Amino acid sequence: MRQLPSLNMLRVFEEVARHRSFSQAALGMNVTQGAVSRQIKQLEDYLGVTLFIRTPQGLSLTEAGTALSPHLSDAFDHIERALQAVRVPNLRQRLRIVAPPTWATRWLSAHLRAFCQRYPDISLSVTNQASHDNLAEIDCHIRFGLEADSHCHSQLLVMERHIAVASPELFTAGQPPDLQRLPLLHILHNGKRLKVWENWLAAMGRDDVDAGQGLEFSTLDQVIHTALAGGGLAVIDRQMIEKELANGSLLPITPVEVIGPYGYWLDVANDKWGLSKVRLFTEWLERVSNP
Repeated sequence: MRQLPSLNMLRVFEEVARHRSFSQAALGMNVTQGAVSRQIKQLEDYLGVTLFIRTPQGLSLTEAGTALSPHLSDAFDHIERALQAVRVPNLRQRLRIVAPPTWATRWLSAHLRAFCQRYPDISLSVTNQASHDNLAEIDCHIRFGLEADSHCHSQLLVMERHIAVASPELFTAGQPPDLQRLPLLHILHNGKRLKVWENWLAAMGRDDVDAGQGLEFSTLDQVIHTALAGGGLAVIDRQMIEKELANGSLLPITPVEVIGPYGYWLDVANDKWGLSKVRLFTEWLERVSNP
C-alpha cells in the first residue's frame, strides 16, 4: 500500500505554491486561511522539512518546496489527463435535493432558470422526501425548522416573515375582515399545528381571538389556495406569496410582520460538503436567498 499524505494536503500545497499566498489559495479553494495553514503545517510535519518562508517580498518556496512543486504539478496533470481519458464527454453532474414541497414549488422553481443557465453541467433532481434506500445519494437537504442540525454542515438560509392575509372579497369597503368571524387556516408540521397564528396575535396584542379555531391543512400550498378562494384567513411567510401580494389576489390584513421563529435551513452531510456541485449550489442559494 502506498505511503502518501492526503490528496487534499498536496492540492493545498500546489495552490499555495502557484499563488505564493495563503490567502489567495484559501480563496481559490473556498476554505479559510487557517485551514490552508494547517494543511501546509501537516505536510511539513510529514516531510520533516519547511516548504515556505516569509520574506520582505512575500511568501517564497524553500529549496525543498521548490524541488517538490513541479513534480506535484506534473502528477496532478497526469491524474487529470487520465480522468479525462475515461470520462464520458459532456457528462452532467446530478445534484439531488430534498426540499419542502411549498418552498420547492413557490420559491425554488421561480429561481431555477437562473441557476440552470449559470451552471448548465449540473442537472437537478428535486424531491419532497428521501427514502432510507436513497438517503446516501442526497446532496442537499432544505429543511424547515427552528435550529441548526449538529450532525452535519447546517446553515440558516432565511427566516420566515409572517403576515396575516385574506382574499380581497373578504374586505368590506376597504376594511379588513373580522378575525373573530372567519375561520383561521392552520398548517400542520410533523402532525402538529405550527403556532404561527398564536405568534402573530401576540405581536398584535390580540387576546380576544381564539387561535385554536379554524381549518387544518397538511401543506402550506393548501392553506394558500384556500385563502385565495376566500375560505378563511391565513398567516403566511410573505416570501411564499410574493406573486399573490404583487397582483392583489391576497391582501395583508395589517402591515404587522412577525420574523421567525422558523426558517429554512440548508443541511449538507459532512462527506458531501467538499463536492464542487454542492459548493456551487450553496453559494448560489446564499446569494439569491439574501439579495
